[in-house]
Amino acid sequence: MRRLLMAGPDFSLAAVDPPSTPGFDGGKKEGAAALAAGADVLSSLQEKLFAESRAGREIAVLLVLQGMDTSGKGGILRHVVGLVDPQGVQHHAFKAPTEEEQHHDFLWRVRRRLPEPGVIGVFDRSHYEDVLIHRVRGLSAPDEVEKRYPAIRSFEEEIATSGTRVLKVMLHISKDEQKARLAERLERKDKYWKYSPGDVDERAYWEQYQEAYEAVVERTSTPDAPWYVVPADRKWYARLAVQQLLTATLEDMQLSWPRATFDVEAEKRRLAAS
Repeated sequence: MRRLLMAGPDFSLAAVDPPSTPGFDGGKKEGAAALAAGADVLSSLQEKLFAESRAGREIAVLLVLQGMDTSGKGGILRHVVGLVDPQGVQHHAFKAPTEEEQHHDFLWRVRRRLPEPGVIGVFDRSHYEDVLIHRVRGLSAPDEVEKRYPAIRSFEEEIATSGTRVLKVMLHISKDEQKARLAERLERKDKYWKYSPGDVDERAYWEQYQEAYEAVVERTSTPDAPWYVVPADRKWYARLAVQQLLTATLEDMQLSWPRATFDVEAEKRRLAAS
């Protein structure tokens, strides 16, 4: 699945079918079962990551989630990241910059939210908003947006060199599916809080956002911080895919339980005598 979802050098967003399920032949029922079956493995790996940091290793994971509104970022947080020990997770959703943040480089506020050693950091929206919405809505001059692509590549290379694995996921939803999900929010009182009239306004720029996302993936996907584009029309598949990507990322780190820093047998005898 990871190989199929990774954006290669000839990446085309139009070639990714949002309802498809690359690397998985089953349906919703089988997908839910696979997600449940993978929970213990992911949880154990996360605990090893946390334990190794307590033994002195400067390692962490940064999961970057990007996607159009309703693409399922919240569901990923609940159904995938939510299955691990919360003390080992740091979550942040970047909103419009504050007055203080506007006085700094666009990456200043991002650096302040990078995960601590032993932690899975999750950016629900991220520094990529500064090249996506800024490009589409003209919030920054085109030449300023152009400067940000290499700045992001250098920033992520620095993160990776420091010991943090960078996992970048674009949840790719179709315009029709987004419309259906927005309509559902208007039909359910328990979903009103998730609805924003601005979401409909942004739909007028759908094609421009698709072009902006394709440019982001093409220009900031690197060996140390590749992009994975996950078809997201089927929520169950997107959750399973992100779980497998996160599990594979942790497995690549070759984590293990730290060795005891004390004489185990001696401590057993002391405990028995106490």
